[in-house]
Amino acid sequence: AASEEAAEACYAEAVGLHLSGGRPFEEARTRLLFGERLRRNRRKAEARIHLRQALDVFERAGAAPWAARSRAELRASGETATGARLPGAAGQLTAQELQIVRLAARGATNRDIGARLFLSPRTVGYHLHKAFPKLGVASRTELARLDLGERG
Repeated sequence: AASEEAAEACYAEAVGLHLSGGRPFEEARTRLLFGERLRRNRRKAEARIHLRQALDVFERAGAAPWAARSRAELRASGETATGARLPGAAGQLTAQELQIVRLAARGATNRDIGARLFLSPRTVGYHLHKAFPKLGVASRTELARLDLGERG
């Protein structure tokens, strides 16, 4: 019954509260609902972030009906990749974001990453800004603890 802005703020707040609550199934349910709302408001890319995270939790919990609902929403959002994703947090990133995050996790600065990938430091910062919420981190120091699917 709330306005779109108010509803989105409430969902975002609920997801944030779940992050420290230790109840991943409830967080996944909230993310599913938030993702459904975002998709219906034609914000498909944002919806996919929440829907993928919800699907991951539901699959690990063996909650087949919830996982099926998440999969259906992902398909409706235009998600085509059903497999071949990297395990863990790295599977949520685009190829460019993953490359930048891996370098940042090793301690490279935006300037260093930009020089290596032929990007401006500002573009590197943009990609990190987009990647952090997908990974559930708030700083570069938290990146080093993540499974980023690195080879070798």
